[in-house]
Amino acid sequence: MIPDPSHAYETQAVQTGVPRGLGQTVGIPIHAAAGFQFETLEQAQSEFQQNTGLSYARLQNPTVRALEERLTTLEGGAATVALASGQAATLTAILSVCRAGDHVVSSSSLFGGTAGLLNNILPLMGISATLVPNTPEAVRGAMQDNTRLVWAEIIGNPAGDIPDLRGLADVAHAGGALLAVDSTWAGVGFLSRPLEHGADIVTHSLTKWAGGHGSVMGGSVTVGTAHDLSRNPIYTEGGEQSILNVRGEQALAWRQRWFGAHQLGMTLAPHSAFLLAQGLETLALRLTRQSETALSLAQWLGTHPRVGKVGYPGLPGSPWHAQAQQYLRGGFGAVLTFEVEDPATFLSRLQILRIVPNLGDSRTLVVHPWTTTHGRLPEPTRLAAGVTARTIRMSVGLEAVQDLQADIEQALG
Repeated sequence: MIPDPSHAYETQAVQTGVPRGLGQTVGIPIHAAAGFQFETLEQAQSEFQQNTGLSYARLQNPTVRALEERLTTLEGGAATVALASGQAATLTAILSVCRAGDHVVSSSSLFGGTAGLLNNILPLMGISATLVPNTPEAVRGAMQDNTRLVWAEIIGNPAGDIPDLRGLADVAHAGGALLAVDSTWAGVGFLSRPLEHGADIVTHSLTKWAGGHGSVMGGSVTVGTAHDLSRNPIYTEGGEQSILNVRGEQALAWRQRWFGAHQLGMTLAPHSAFLLAQGLETLALRLTRQSETALSLAQWLGTHPRVGKVGYPGLPGSPWHAQAQQYLRGGFGAVLTFEVEDPATFLSRLQILRIVPNLGDSRTLVVHPWTTTHGRLPEPTRLAAGVTARTIRMSVGLEAVQDLQADIEQALG
């Protein structure tokens, strides 16, 4: 079932993909199967040519398909491929539009894994990347004739910066490139829908707020309903047999699945898809509460005498506050950063907050990005991402705000 597009997010999150009718389950069932039956040779041949139905679970599975349907609806997109991790989704999104000799322009405020992919892995494939501040002006200055993709995050990890999505989209499209946005921190369309602001591709680490309990891994790539591929040789070479000519409006979505699932086999397991679909049903409730708590903690930490710089786009003093008001809705997110004089001592004293390199959990998690999530990056790259040796990143959970404050207070000594 796909609810009416006018239905609220909360309604879409619990209704999409759930069948109706006598004997149907109230929820998405788990289909634990590696392959699916055909009745004739002609059916099998057609499916292996079109890949629109069910044949082999690396390509399609009913449980995963129901999750993809729900993700597409919540992001307001045209199609989604769900994969084994957020990193798998990032790689798939990039390789769907780039090949050897191509170029990517990316925001320098990035998740460490994405920065590593751009700096260390893509060059092995002949794809170059330029990391710049996430402003349209900086991106425009870095564009090249072979730039196929502009990459940004909303909200930036861990700096909390908010890019001008419409401005980035205009710059990318003027240069014949697409705009891809890692929207993990925006909670699968709840806080922001980048596709509504000109983005062509949206990726998620579903491990975070979609799962919601730190118990499952997954990733997704969602494509929008309108994107121009006419200046990308991957899609135009081959004349009448070009991908764009053969696949038409489905070309980008087809290549996402062909690359991430069919060719690279980064398939999401049915049980993981089931857990993620369940997590999406309560995402709005969790992220609303978490965003409210995060704002309260950021305001309190901002006045604390033993706390340095606090980063949170919901604070009026944040350089990203105006753009947060423009591109975020229903809250400013569940993650904030703050600086302490002695991170090692602070972290060792915590009793409620947990030191875990994850985000979006129902429990409040903290980490020291300088030595963990961004620790393998060169120091200039870490600084460009908004990370210093004193930075603590906090992913706010569902605990009572007064208990979180008390734990932070005693840990600060």
